Amino acid sequence: MPPGSWGQAVPTGSESRLRKAGRQVHNADMGDAGHTVDGLVGFARALRHAGVNCGPDRVRAFLAATEHVGFADRSRLYWAGRLTLCTDPEDLPRFDAAFDYWFGGADMPAPVSGPATEKRARSAALTSREAGTDDAEPLATAAGDVETLRSRDLSELSAEEREHLRRMLAELSLDPPLRPSLRRKPFRRGNLDPRATMRALLRTGGEPMRLPRHHRARRTRRVVMLIDVSGSMNPYADALLRFAHVVMRRSPAETEVFTLGTRMTRVSRQLRQRDPERALAAAGAAVPDFSGGTRLGETLRAFLDRWGQRGVARRAVVVLFSDGWERGDTALLAEQMLRLRRLAHAVVWVNPHAGRAGYEPVQSGIAAAWPHVDHLVAGHSLRALQELWWWVRRLATHHRTAGVPSAEERQTRQEVGGA
Repeated sequence: MPPGSWGQAVPTGSESRLRKAGRQVHNADMGDAGHTVDGLVGFARALRHAGVNCGPDRVRAFLAATEHVGFADRSRLYWAGRLTLCTDPEDLPRFDAAFDYWFGGADMPAPVSGPATEKRARSAALTSREAGTDDAEPLATAAGDVETLRSRDLSELSAEEREHLRRMLAELSLDPPLRPSLRRKPFRRGNLDPRATMRALLRTGGEPMRLPRHHRARRTRRVVMLIDVSGSMNPYADALLRFAHVVMRRSPAETEVFTLGTRMTRVSRQLRQRDPERALAAAGAAVPDFSGGTRLGETLRAFLDRWGQRGVARRAVVVLFSDGWERGDTALLAEQMLRLRRLAHAVVWVNPHAGRAGYEPVQSGIAAAWPHVDHLVAGHSLRALQELWWWVRRLATHHRTAGVPSAEERQTRQEVGGA
């Protein structure tokens, strides 16, 4: 056999012997199965040398299949081998050529171009450039590198990594936060349902056959996202808006998104578009103060006066994305945060700098708002954003006092803020 045809599937000096073994297998019946096992195993070994990934388990399945279909019918033998030994569509041409040569006495199969290559797991590349370009730097594509990208700071990513992160954000699946409803529904566990029990007693003549139970149903809790788009938050603004688009796409009726800068802008309608690129483009066109200054106190007051007190923030989980730099009056910010805390079910502050070692809430804005925040999350990476959503769902489900700072902790925060 010429070298390279199947990667030395059949030794050159043993062609006649293998042809004879194949004909013995083809002409045998079930009573002579013991004499044909070597030929079947040799055929599987030849397939392995040809590049077909047929391990011991598949060889055993092939031998078991031949016991059921027999050796007399060449078509059945062919399908028994094809269904048990082939694992990939690329294996079919190799299997057909090997089967015709081994069992049918056909001519030697034509050599394939180059030796058989080992199949490798495919993973998404972290670059959008073509592999053949000279200036494309090779980036790792293993699962470990993807996990590393999840923990990288969003402000330190390259252009290729940002593009890959956008695809990862678009593929996120975020379950909406739930809250206990006033309505109850039947359930196998829970409190006894007195009305259902009385109706059951009337149907059974007063004999209690079973005790119906019910529990409080769950409904989606509203989430309000306030995103700082000032100059200091510019490295994170794109990723945060994309994260808000994922949340909006999952629960559009119970999600509101606003941008904060020198003024406040509602972008909920723009982010309801299905395509993330069109949604981000529409939101960017609607926001006039990208990369500007920060007046959190004034923008929060405008939000509460126009939307918050009219129902948007009531019993909602409010998530405020900002690094805490405030150009306006910090006393006004503290006053508005107190108003927001009284309206909302929970207030979560997302500060990208909180993910860095040695961080302390010393910025003027976060120091003023610190006593009125239920939880502080570092939103500097994709993993931190996923942790944020875990906190949102936890705070939404539990009572207001669950997971919020105690009175002593609030007093300590006020002292730190005053310092």
